[in-house]
Amino acid sequence: MSVFADETLLFEPAEPRADALPTVFAFPNTYSVGITSLGYQVVWAMLAARPELAVARLFTDASEPLPRSPGLVGFSMSWELDYINVMALLEALDLPLHAVDRTDRDPIVFGGGPVLTANPEPFAAYFDVLLLGDGELSIAALVETVLAVRDRPRADRLEALAQVPGLYVPQLYAVDYTEPTGPIAAIRPLSDRIPAVVTKQTYRGNSLSASTVVTPRAAWENIFMVETVRSCPELCRFCLASYLTLPFRTADLDDSLIPAIDRGLQATNRLGLLGASVTQHPEFDRLLDRLSQPAYEHVRLSVASVRTNTVTEKFARVLASRDCKSITVAVESGSETVRQIINKKLEQADIERAAVNAKAGGLSALKLYGMAGIPGETIEDIEATAAMILHLKKAAPGLKLTLGCSTFVPKSHTPFQWFGINTDAEKRLKLLQKRLRSNGIDFRPESYNWSIIQTLISRGDRRLTPLLELVRTYGAGDTDNPDRVSLGSYRRAFKELRDRVPPLDYYVFQDWDLDQVLPWEHLHGPLPITTLKKHRAEAVALMPGEAIA
Repeated sequence: MSVFADETLLFEPAEPRADALPTVFAFPNTYSVGITSLGYQVVWAMLAARPELAVARLFTDASEPLPRSPGLVGFSMSWELDYINVMALLEALDLPLHAVDRTDRDPIVFGGGPVLTANPEPFAAYFDVLLLGDGELSIAALVETVLAVRDRPRADRLEALAQVPGLYVPQLYAVDYTEPTGPIAAIRPLSDRIPAVVTKQTYRGNSLSASTVVTPRAAWENIFMVETVRSCPELCRFCLASYLTLPFRTADLDDSLIPAIDRGLQATNRLGLLGASVTQHPEFDRLLDRLSQPAYEHVRLSVASVRTNTVTEKFARVLASRDCKSITVAVESGSETVRQIINKKLEQADIERAAVNAKAGGLSALKLYGMAGIPGETIEDIEATAAMILHLKKAAPGLKLTLGCSTFVPKSHTPFQWFGINTDAEKRLKLLQKRLRSNGIDFRPESYNWSIIQTLISRGDRRLTPLLELVRTYGAGDTDNPDRVSLGSYRRAFKELRDRVPPLDYYVFQDWDLDQVLPWEHLHGPLPITTLKKHRAEAVALMPGEAIA
């Protein structure tokens, strides 16, 4: 039986018109992963609700009946290593891998999603057009432009798309380098008809996203997801989810959020509240009161990562009564100094209170996110993190504690984009492991090698395209499991392309000059670069003397 047969649709797809444009909308991973992506679900519904399009979905392991000659092909990309699957799916559709090799007979290939909005440059060769920002604005503009110029030559279609705010056509821009392995010298449009800068589009409405399909085949089985907030007001200086998605927006409780929840619960009893900082919704307490009513007794509730100092006993009690066993909080570090450097507005007492309240409210576990190798961090700061976790164990006895810990990865459009990875980060992860596992703490470090690859892609430019293709031929390892991704394949590719691309160290470990041209210099986020530099300077002023300024 097809995986699609188990779906419960929460919207009405349109009946395609006779002249509808054949469209393929792909997620470059398995169906269970892709259909769990709220962004993919919502964009698919936006496309499928238009009678001018005939839309077929495509995953790496499943597809609806595909058109022979699509006019539009799209990808939603949520994970960096899925670039390998983008290549495979383009080949499966019998399309040229690189946009510059496509002809008038080939479809327009577009891409969107968090990875491509953050820094599309390493993958720019594969896409005719990239959607920067929120789909509520960019999808309609894309479709209407494609339909308006569908019968014109390809060059005219691309130029028309490049005029639309938030639509980026990479092949209409040239990148100049100081030397083949040096920094970028300039990024320029190839014509004065092409805008010099593309600005991310920001949807500012108070009706946010909700699931358009519920299925037992999803990675989160039968879950109805509703976006409670978008972005985060805290501005932790490393955080892409905050800086790139500003401003902080909240779903209107009475006109949007509660009606969406009630519609979704007609199809399933599993509810997920999504957002980077869900509990900072200004009416979250009233939402809790609503969900604690007898009408919601059957609901299985889960909540995305919450701000630590908003974990109340009442919150924990409502979650426990709705079949939730644990919550997740991001503390980043047990060091007050490091938390100040990254602008994490948390006191040690807030973290302890969250653990105590979680236990008192009936939850059985608390998951914490930490980070090693943060700029300005010392060994003493790592010891402080271990000490804090062990203190929480005593403060909330019986509460299972899990610390998931990653290596700091610099992200575009954040104040820390100029910093490289700390070369001692792997040793610091091992030190935390030694301190915590011997004391009964469930410590789960993220793969250090995966952090290196993330950084490579996060700070990469177009020169990485041939390197990524070489890695694919060598074998990138198990791309479904970051712990098994082969860093050796990347090192081998760098060796083969020596003198044609900068070394791995340039992208991953070097601190970049504040005045150098960034790969995404022409792609503007919510805040100007002068503001990012100011926020970085505020962080550096708090670092120990030996930290790089």
